[in-house]
Amino acid sequence: MRVILADDHPDVRSAMRLIIEEKPDVEVVGEVSTSSDLLSQIRSNCPDLVLLDWELPGTRSADLVSLLHALCSHLAVIALSSSPQVKQAALNAGAHEFVCKSDPPESLLIALDHCYQHNSG
Repeated sequence: MRVILADDHPDVRSAMRLIIEEKPDVEVVGEVSTSSDLLSQIRSNCPDLVLLDWELPGTRSADLVSLLHALCSHLAVIALSSSPQVKQAALNAGAHEFVCKSDPPESLLIALDHCYQHNSG
């Protein structure tokens, strides 16, 4: 599974990379810190999955998810936020999964597995 990490904090991207690279079938193909950089990466890479910081600078995240799906129809999106109250908005916008940044790392791995099953099923 090819993944792009989208978060404006380098330390968060590094932590996500460490967690998801534990899985042998995952390859991080890009890291971005803004929505415009994310859209550019999606155009050139069309990955299987984006780990999307719901507060990513630039385009409003609810609109961004629609743009991402328009560019890459098979793309799965895991929305991430430190605000658990945005979960429903993220799912309503088209995110496949939601993980709160304060959740244990296993939560991200579970969401990743769900998206992998979605893409391969």
